[in-house]
Amino acid sequence: MKRLILLILLFAGANVAEAARLKDIADVEGVRGNDLIGYGLVVGLKGTGDKSGATFTNQSVANMLERLGIRVDAQTLKVANVAAVVVTAKLPPFARAGSKLDVTLSSIGDAQTLQGGVLTMTPLKGADGKVYAAAQGSISIGGFSVEGTQGDTAQKNHPTVGRIANGATVERAIPFDLFSSGQIRVVLREPDFVTATRVQNEINKIMGDGRAKAIDSASVMLPLSERELTLEPIKLIADLEQISIEPDSPAKVVVNERTGTIIMGENVNISTVAVAHGNLNITIKNETQVSQPNALAGGETAVVQNEAINVGEEGGQLVVMKKSVKINDVVNALNALGATPRDLIAIFQALQRAGALQAELEIM
Repeated sequence: MKRLILLILLFAGANVAEAARLKDIADVEGVRGNDLIGYGLVVGLKGTGDKSGATFTNQSVANMLERLGIRVDAQTLKVANVAAVVVTAKLPPFARAGSKLDVTLSSIGDAQTLQGGVLTMTPLKGADGKVYAAAQGSISIGGFSVEGTQGDTAQKNHPTVGRIANGATVERAIPFDLFSSGQIRVVLREPDFVTATRVQNEINKIMGDGRAKAIDSASVMLPLSERELTLEPIKLIADLEQISIEPDSPAKVVVNERTGTIIMGENVNISTVAVAHGNLNITIKNETQVSQPNALAGGETAVVQNEAINVGEEGGQLVVMKKSVKINDVVNALNALGATPRDLIAIFQALQRAGALQAELEIM
């Protein structure tokens, strides 16, 4: 059977430079979302909610009813139709009051499923403890969970986590002035000194002066004049985001031992080296047989254990891998070994130990 080698290439070829828009590889400092979290109750479940042992659910129901003018004893409640959940959302940058957010709900009790439930009014707070949104609505879990009378169960997806599209309404905006510092700072998502320098040079070409300056491997700062701050600073950012940048990437090989996946960057080089690889297979087989004597032997029937051990070694032809400067040459040289992805993991480790792999090897 022909063996398949899975090599995911970050770039199609080493000689083809792929340019990207600045907005696809970097962010403007300060333009970021904020996480929100809240604690709420899901009601209307069909006996699949938290059991009586979840005392926090009982207390929460009692507190909610008391706010609605009904006083009950939390210890006497049975809340099989109610589940306590943690509600999370992401408040996007520059969101204003009245904007809608998607929310995710996760059960924190022993509820079986949130299917068919409705989230009651839940305030969502930021890291500063202030309420920025309120969530409420019918839950969609994208699956189901059913249980038969004999203990048989069927489940699709994860029934204790749900989602409400546009389920939260922003109540207040986060105060932020993007241009209060009088400058724009571009932050690379993958820090690299070469890429930062290229961003600096391209911005200076657009601006026509040398104001842009790379501060470190991750950020480039552009001071703004009073005129730029007064006229159209947003348009300036929009123009900068359209700049084409050729990002530089380090030579790296990433392997995942759990899945056998191998990812190679375009700058991976291999020095001239001879490689042979073969697997050692050991098979131990136990077989139980019955020894039955003939009628005149006078013996007794006995159970006999037979053990067979087979040791086999695959042939490993010595292959010379010449120094490669193109990713296609590296792939062809590795394919010549006829190795599986899991074999290649061992080969890459050996190449690194021998000093022949001119790249960083990262094992996940």
